[in-house]
Amino acid sequence: MTSHVLLVHGLYTGVWIMRSLGRKLEQQGFKVHYFGYRTTRQPLVQHAAVLADEVMRLYGQNIENLHFVGHSLGGLLLRHLAAARPDLVRGGIVTVGTPHQGSSVAHRIYRSAYLSRLLGETYHHGLDGNIPALPQSIALGSLAGNHAAGLGKVIGIKGENDGTVGVEETYCEGMQDHIVLPVTHTGMLFSTEVVAQVAAFLRNGHFIRSKS
Repeated sequence: MTSHVLLVHGLYTGVWIMRSLGRKLEQQGFKVHYFGYRTTRQPLVQHAAVLADEVMRLYGQNIENLHFVGHSLGGLLLRHLAAARPDLVRGGIVTVGTPHQGSSVAHRIYRSAYLSRLLGETYHHGLDGNIPALPQSIALGSLAGNHAAGLGKVIGIKGENDGTVGVEETYCEGMQDHIVLPVTHTGMLFSTEVVAQVAAFLRNGHFIRSKS
């Protein structure tokens, strides 16, 4: 039976940023679908309602089970979907570079009168870390990066980070597994190792651990 997976992009991007990951997952045998949304225009709870409609549409095409992969803000959107409609999550969720604990970078931007508007509707019940609890029935794997580059160098994120999100921020209460790879926040979407880990979790419910 073919395994289907829906990819959800992060802040300021679109489905195009997920295409490389999607092609690699197709090579792993997955049937890939994409969900696009205008990230800053509406709160995540409203995006989640639209996402729920899209998921129901896919189930109407004789798809029995659907996995989900969300990058950064996309992972928070999947958290909202899981909380509101756990019945629609009939597969695993992998979040990639998602700040489940809230984003320290977003906190700093939000406190600036000049920059806060850049976050649009993504801060409250999103990047502020105020996300509904993960239902116990949901198998979620969180993948983090620790190759610090870009914005993280300028702002000075504390501890290990991927240049945008701190490793500690990627922990989600109730998650099934967590792994840290040497990738940047955007680079993780083009990493063969990340694809292998995502595929492993969706198939087996856990990431691959080195024997060493």
